[in-house]
This record gives sequence, C-alpha cells and structure tokens, in this order.
Amino acid sequence: MKNQERTYRSLINKDNLISYNVKISESDLLISSDTNLSDKALKFLVNHRNSLETYIKNHPDFRTSLLPLPEDNLAPSIIRDMLIKSSICGVGPMAGVAGAIAEFVGYDLLNHTENIIIENGGDIFIKSKDKLIVSVYAGESPLSYKVNFIVKPEKTPLGICTSSATVGPSLSFGKADAVCVISKSATLADAAASAIGNKVKGKQNIKTALDYGIKITGITGIIIICDEEMGAVGEVEFI
Repeated sequence: MKNQERTYRSLINKDNLISYNVKISESDLLISSDTNLSDKALKFLVNHRNSLETYIKNHPDFRTSLLPLPEDNLAPSIIRDMLIKSSICGVGPMAGVAGAIAEFVGYDLLNHTENIIIENGGDIFIKSKDKLIVSVYAGESPLSYKVNFIVKPEKTPLGICTSSATVGPSLSFGKADAVCVISKSATLADAAASAIGNKVKGKQNIKTALDYGIKITGITGIIIICDEEMGAVGEVEFI
C-alpha cells in the first residue's frame, strides 16, 4: 500500500521547483517550492498536528464519526475548517484531514515562496505562477496515468484531492478506482472526494455520482474512474 500511495508523487510537472519530504507520523508531505523550506514546513506541520491531536483527545468523536459534527467556534482554525467542510459534504470531519493539512501548511508557506505544491498521499494543494499538468493515478485501472488535465495559474490556490476504494488506506464505501475533486479548498475537495466515492458502487453509478458531486457548493470539477470507464463534470480541461 505504501509504495502504491507514493506513486501519486510523480503526477505533477514541477520544473524549476525544489522538492523535499516532510513527515510526522501519518502526515507524509512531498513539498515543491522555489527554495527548500523544510524547516519551516516541519514547524507548521507540528503546529497543525498538535491542534488536531489535542482536539481529538478532548473530543474523541471528531476522529471516529462518519457523520458531520456541530461547528465549534472555539476550536483551532484547522478544526473549524474540517467541521464546516465535512458538514457541507455530509461526512465525518476526518474525511478532510489530509487535504486540510496540505492546505494549512501550504498557506503558511506562501509567505515564503511564490510557488508551492504540497502532496499528502493523493491530496494536493497548489499555488503556481505557471500552468501545470496533473495526471490521475487510478490504481489497477487501465486509465491510470492516462487521464491528464491542466491547472491554470489564475485558478490557484487550488485543492485537488483523490479518493480511491482500491488504493491506499482511506475509508470508502464505494468501488471507484479514483474520484478526483477540484475546489478552491483542499479540505472541501478531500471531504467531497470521500462523499462522492461512496456513491460509486460500480461503473453504472459514475453519472449519478458526478451529478451529486457537482451540486456540492464550492466544487468546481470532478473526474471519476472506475475500471476502464471514466466520467468528468465541471471545469476540467483535459490534455
């Protein structure tokens, strides 16, 4: 599984950027930026993980709930974001955790770099001055790596998050090889990818899952791959 997950890491062209790993426990970030910001990134990652771990200690249902939990205005900003975005998607708050970590560390680092790409196991936060091409990894599907789309610089910062029932450790009640969701918010994209993925029990559900997903406020594009079939909706420009 670990090797499979890391294959996500060759999915974006990162010419002229410096790439480095920052890892604490389950958070394994591949960061690409104008200069090596690994010390700062580690500090920011520690802060956000501490917020999460402390909150979970006092609110254990935050970690285990598969349904939305009430908003908490006194919680740290990453927790509030996860509560709000998961509620929009009808899933538990931890469905957005990887996207949230990528996004919050990404915004912290934007004070120090003009370009940033953070990949957290298939969930990506991007701010770029140049056009980028993203490939979709879909496990054993024959379409894996064959579906490529463009990210325009004026659309960033952007979250691109992928949920899969066949790759990696994320919990899914569906059968999709890849549900790739695009949104201004990586937290929302991550939570929505889980919610949409749960609807794909087979190839026959691709269209209904796309119709459901694009109605989620804040989602701008979706790609679903299931076996040898694919569907897309919204602002997705293929190459």
